[in-house]
Amino acid sequence: MTAHPPTGTLFVVATPIGNLADLSARAQETLAGVEVVACEDTRTSRTLLAHHAIRARTVALHQHNERAASAALLEALRAGKDVAIVTDAGTPGLSDPGALLVAAAHAAGVRVVPVPGPSAATAALSASGFVAGPWLFAGFLPSAAAARRKALEGFDLRWPIVFFEAPHRIRPTLEALEARFGSDREVLIARELTKKFEELVRLPLGEARAWLDADAHRERGEFVLVLGPGAPADDARAAGIRVLDVLLEALPTLSAPEAAKLAARITGAPRNALYAHALAHVERRRSECG
Repeated sequence: MTAHPPTGTLFVVATPIGNLADLSARAQETLAGVEVVACEDTRTSRTLLAHHAIRARTVALHQHNERAASAALLEALRAGKDVAIVTDAGTPGLSDPGALLVAAAHAAGVRVVPVPGPSAATAALSASGFVAGPWLFAGFLPSAAAARRKALEGFDLRWPIVFFEAPHRIRPTLEALEARFGSDREVLIARELTKKFEELVRLPLGEARAWLDADAHRERGEFVLVLGPGAPADDARAAGIRVLDVLLEALPTLSAPEAAKLAARITGAPRNALYAHALAHVERRRSECG
């Protein structure tokens, strides 16, 4: 029987989310020892590698070439070459390319080794001060307003929820969170984590707009949002809003006061909060109709 040559190893390497000194000693050793480093952006990764005096061959693996690049890298792994995959910042596969190659490696029987390290999600959560326990990583919300609202409707958990957001969408996202969860729900806004202009603030969603307005620079950089856990009263409000939305869609002639009164009676949610949501729903429907 002919022996099959051993496959290479796929290393999933976490890289700094800002401060280049956060690359671990193990990650440095791994990146220096592999045959090739697959990068989301080779220019960004070469800066990191050069900072640590690592000379490694790099290839691009990003959202536009992920399938073809993964196939080529899998062949290299099958030929016995060790490959490392990195993203521009943080851990590959978490709102970044990488999962496709990792899945293909598992399917092909290639050894996959994580080299853990920086993660914007866990960094922000650790600095939020919200009670330890279950939490949800939601990544990026949809960019379109209607799709963003629809996505947020699915988050009824009382757990902390971690979102990533781009600077040009931070304001509408915070406004959407306030509309969905109420002005009293707390949020941690983490901007430019580990970088020179890092800024973290924890405040009620109702104060987020004023915080942004206080400094024009606050709408720059990359953001991580940690939505705090909801209180038990939020459960009734969330249930009321769900019932209210169903009523308004199923019975378009129902007025906002009537719908809010009926949803409050069914769920026990405060009628005033439901009335405000009903008014906003009716206004959106009017604007969409013309």
